[in-house]
Amino acid sequence: MRHCLLLVLFSLLTGPMQGAFAQDDTLAVTAEAAIRRSLKVSPEIDVNEAQQNYAEARYSQARASRFLTEFQTTTGHAAAPGLEGVPSGAPKDELYLEPEVDNDWTDPRPYNQIEYEALQPIWTWGELSGNIDAAEHGIAVEAAKTRSKALEVAFRTGELYYNVLLAEELYRIAEETGSIVERAKSQINELLQDTTATDVDQADLFQVRLTEQEYRRRLVQVTQRRKTARMGLRRQLFLPDSTLPLPEAPVLQPLDFDLRSLRHYLDLALANRPEIEQAEAGLAARNAQVEVARSDYYPKLFLRVDGGARYAAGRYKQENAYISDNYLGSSLRAGLGFRQQLNFFQTEAKVEQAEAQRNEVRYQQEAARQLALAETEEAYREVVAKRTAVQARDTSLTISKEWLRTEQVSFDLDLPDSDTENLVKAVRRNLELQASYYETVKAYNVAVLKLLRVTGVLARRARSGTLVDDS
Repeated sequence: MRHCLLLVLFSLLTGPMQGAFAQDDTLAVTAEAAIRRSLKVSPEIDVNEAQQNYAEARYSQARASRFLTEFQTTTGHAAAPGLEGVPSGAPKDELYLEPEVDNDWTDPRPYNQIEYEALQPIWTWGELSGNIDAAEHGIAVEAAKTRSKALEVAFRTGELYYNVLLAEELYRIAEETGSIVERAKSQINELLQDTTATDVDQADLFQVRLTEQEYRRRLVQVTQRRKTARMGLRRQLFLPDSTLPLPEAPVLQPLDFDLRSLRHYLDLALANRPEIEQAEAGLAARNAQVEVARSDYYPKLFLRVDGGARYAAGRYKQENAYISDNYLGSSLRAGLGFRQQLNFFQTEAKVEQAEAQRNEVRYQQEAARQLALAETEEAYREVVAKRTAVQARDTSLTISKEWLRTEQVSFDLDLPDSDTENLVKAVRRNLELQASYYETVKAYNVAVLKLLRVTGVLARRARSGTLVDDS
């Protein structure tokens, strides 16, 4: 009957199965190492960092605007006429007294002109400081976006890591199944050739052949799924196609995570969620922009300096305060001034727009807080449920092993109460519980990562090498 037992067991072991495939290079990584690498090479984070760099450049521009807000120069180059009708011996600085002197366009010469202007604000009623504050808080907004993307990438990498680790565990179970199918086929063929064996016939052979085909079908499905999981982790880590990332851990085990009180994680989320930090920085920036808009109600004091110089060969400076030559001379003006926006209705509308945008961000801040609290509580309760499920599965698996050992001993000793059907049930239940246990462990580990993500600490802990250290 033992050959029949092998046949029956084989038919029951056609569950999750996987196949191996060759790979030239492998890279053994831990969950922390995989997350750190993905955070380092992810172009998604690079995009956000580029936006943060842009915000930093805007802040530098705002700070630079404190000095010489307007400072520019303009040059001009053309042809200028010479002079005709100049009396012989006439003083060159009194030609304006000679009515015969006139422009001679038949004798052109090069003409060059330069003009410059500088404006230095002295008191702007908060316009300059408001723009600087808004730009500075804009950096914090973009930095929070970068941290939010880092949390997303870290969680995705961790989930892919445990998907691969689960696949490796199921493959180990599949290896046991593969050995059973080979033994079953070998023993049935031997018994069919043995004329003294009466407890096996062609029906057993047909059964094992049919089961073998089902095994092959499932093997292809799970093999492709395994390849997909490995490919996903490789793409996430941006490794070459010739490199296969594999978990460094030999077995899939529950994370050694000391779950603390719900209040602890709620406080952690309020202190670390980048969405809350982004909203707070955005609100501060909007407050500064309101002050900038209000500054247009008041006159702004500034110092202005402008001047220029123009020159054309063959022209002469005239020493008279009321006489000037458009092609020769220089000028300089400097003094204090006020600039006042007189379209007060437009200014009022701008202030109302800035206040509306500020209120929008204020509402977003409260929404971000409530979302963080809700997600944290949900993730916390999911960890509690998954941890209990792992404990229950582990206990069930222990009981199943005890049951299987009892049935095997009874069967091997051919005790009166031994029952082949009970042994088959014990084996089937044991294999089912093994696969279910590892599925539950993977779900628990992912739930822990999710809790760390929604509290805003996942990426930071992965970088520091203390992924589940909640001290």
